[in-house]
Amino acid sequence: MTQRIKFYQTGTLTVGNRLLDEDNRTVQGTVDRSNSLTSGHRACQGCGEALGARYVVDAAMRAAGDRLFAVNATGCLEVFSTPYPESSWQVPWLHSLFGNAPAVATGVRAALRAKGRTDIKVLAQGGDGGTADIGFGCLSGMFERNDDVLYVCYDNEAYMNTGVQRSGSTPPAARTSTTPAAGAAPGNVFGQGKNVPRIAMAHGIPYVATASVADLQDLEAKVTKAMNIDGARYIHVHVPCPLGWGSAPCDTIKLARLAIETGLFPLYEAEYGDVTDVTPIRRRMPVEDYLRPQKRFAHLFRPDLDAEVLAQIQKIADDNIEKLKLLD
Repeated sequence: MTQRIKFYQTGTLTVGNRLLDEDNRTVQGTVDRSNSLTSGHRACQGCGEALGARYVVDAAMRAAGDRLFAVNATGCLEVFSTPYPESSWQVPWLHSLFGNAPAVATGVRAALRAKGRTDIKVLAQGGDGGTADIGFGCLSGMFERNDDVLYVCYDNEAYMNTGVQRSGSTPPAARTSTTPAAGAAPGNVFGQGKNVPRIAMAHGIPYVATASVADLQDLEAKVTKAMNIDGARYIHVHVPCPLGWGSAPCDTIKLARLAIETGLFPLYEAEYGDVTDVTPIRRRMPVEDYLRPQKRFAHLFRPDLDAEVLAQIQKIADDNIEKLKLLD
């Protein structure tokens, strides 16, 4: 059993916990990391998705012995990393359409199998728009067939690349360009959207997990575990977006951590449809602390505090904590 390392134990927030001994460091804390998503890309300052992709793919590369093929859906990650004719990827990488990354990855897996290359692992990745919405049918098909692919969703909770439109992952009350802060119920409506990790679990696939850029040890451990499992695997990574959320670029990790500590984004693992492990909340925080720094929720705090809506969001967090026993 691996002992969890809390961020404050090293006395620094340095990525990778480089003050730890080498056996306990993350992939990002070592000089031999692959830097699969290297410098020169055009992500926004403080982009959580750029961090998440680098963390995930570097961990996957190490777990696969550098024998990895990546398929990338259209979206922010693809756009900022591969402006023609440039690329920031140092891994075999294929750009798919917005909605068919799981199907393309399945084809890559089949082609490798036909060539007898069982030593190469396949990773598919996309944002919440290409995962929860446009590519949802292809993803479900990949799960139903139990194709030997790890699919990673980088969830920034809207279509950030095309103008910050609402997606199936946008939280309730959030302002987007298609759910403006106007009318009697400003922002995104309650009771809509999709919980993709739970839907993945309903397919009974070998492995499902949620992860966050705020907990690098946990994220890398889950990617490593997934890479050593055969069949369909799914990891849902929470990646704050300063541009779409209206937050300060320096607050990306802080907000990701608050999403965990409020209970709005619980961290857990599931195998064959059943939750097998959860990450306990270190220090429970009210949802107001998470929502207030984001301009997409500014209408909840001015001109007057919207206590009713805040209570509804708090209940969502409380229900997550109770169902998953995050305080035990």
